[in-house]
Parts: sequence; C-alpha cells; structure tokens
Amino acid sequence: QVQLVESGGGLVQAGGSLRLSCAASGSIFSANVMGWYRQPPGKQRELVATVTSGGRINYANSVKGRFTISRGNAKNTVYLQMNSLKPEDTAVYFCNLDQNWLGTQYYYWGQGTQVTVSS
Repeated sequence: QVQLVESGGGLVQAGGSLRLSCAASGSIFSANVMGWYRQPPGKQRELVATVTSGGRINYANSVKGRFTISRGNAKNTVYLQMNSLKPEDTAVYFCNLDQNWLGTQYYYWGQGTQVTVSS
C-alpha cells in the first residue's frame, strides 16, 4: 500500500507563484513515475507534469515554461513549482505515483489540494 500526502495549495493572484509538495510512503519501488494532475471545476482530470525515477520529465503544453516538476533527494517526494499562474490554472491538484510490480501497473493518488488563482 502507498500513501501520498500533498501540501502547498492555496489562493494566489494571477502572476503569482505556488509550490506544491507530495510525500509518498509505503511500498515504493525504485522504478516509478510520480507526477501531478489537476481537475478544473466542471472538467475532467488532466495531466500537468510527470517525472520518472530516472529523471525523464513530461509537461502539458499549457504549463510549459511556467511550471517545474522535480523530485526530492529521497526520491519519494515530488514538487511542482508553479510560476506566472493564470486563472485557468485554478483546479484541484492531485499527486500521482505509478509503479509496476510483476507486470501489473499500480496507480496511487493523493487526496488533492486546491489551487485558486484570482484575476
């Protein structure tokens, strides 16, 4: 079992910055993918950014150049630095961990943290 705990959401004005953190605990394998997804009001959950345990990073086009994802030294933490925030970034942000064990893919989610960007 894996638990993900997020922190760092809040209310910020357009153009401001926020930093999200996620700490994973439990049965975490050395090879995995951690990332951030978000669900805007009334919309489906969407990818924001992911980073593999090997350091390969992927961003959604809408956040490229503004958001930076990184992993902590302990490898069980992931951060999302969000700069130049826009009202359309308003969403619940979810931390995610994907890992494979004996051919079965396991997906874990945090409880979500609200990010609200005012215009």
